[in-house]
Amino acid sequence: MAEENFLGRVEVSPNAIASLAGQAVLECYGVVGMANKNLRDGIGEVLARGNLRRGIEVKVVEREIYIDLYVVIQYGTRISEVAHGIMNRVKFNVEKSLGMPVALVNVHVQGLRVDDAK
Repeated sequence: MAEENFLGRVEVSPNAIASLAGQAVLECYGVVGMANKNLRDGIGEVLARGNLRRGIEVKVVEREIYIDLYVVIQYGTRISEVAHGIMNRVKFNVEKSLGMPVALVNVHVQGLRVDDAK
């Protein structure tokens, strides 16, 4: 994604957008972590919080951003509400940071985490 003006050109890579989205996801209520996109790599395997781009796909098409998120959610939370919260937060944070429209945020719930203490 690039933006030009009389001073020059600003280019933001999909990896940078994925990092912004990843930070927003991990701040959402009910999210345990990110998951692998590929089911054969382990259903609901929670990925380390250090890499904010894992479990996130970003596509930029004609100055619009499309984001796919693969998440693990806490068991006992309302999945639809957590997913809608993720969509709203990611869309808001990315648009605020970049000043570019986010066309679509898809949330793929790859698994649920049950606390062992219960």
